[in-house]
Amino acid sequence: MILRVKVRPGARLSALAPGGDGVWFAQLKSPPVDGKANAELIRLLAGHFKCARSAVRIKAGAGARMKLVQIDK
Repeated sequence: MILRVKVRPGARLSALAPGGDGVWFAQLKSPPVDGKANAELIRLLAGHFKCARSAVRIKAGAGARMKLVQIDK
């Protein structure tokens, strides 16, 4: 499954919510420095979809707020 995720790093709480048009919204506590926000996003998605972290990959947009994420179940 491939998801489009819009990320907001530096938030107070980490949260994941579905949005309109198939876009998911992720609020992350981690700052966008040294891949910390991407690592937190992977942990958050793996926990939400109950899969291993190794099954979650950022396919596009690793340095952007809009990301394409692939989840292998």
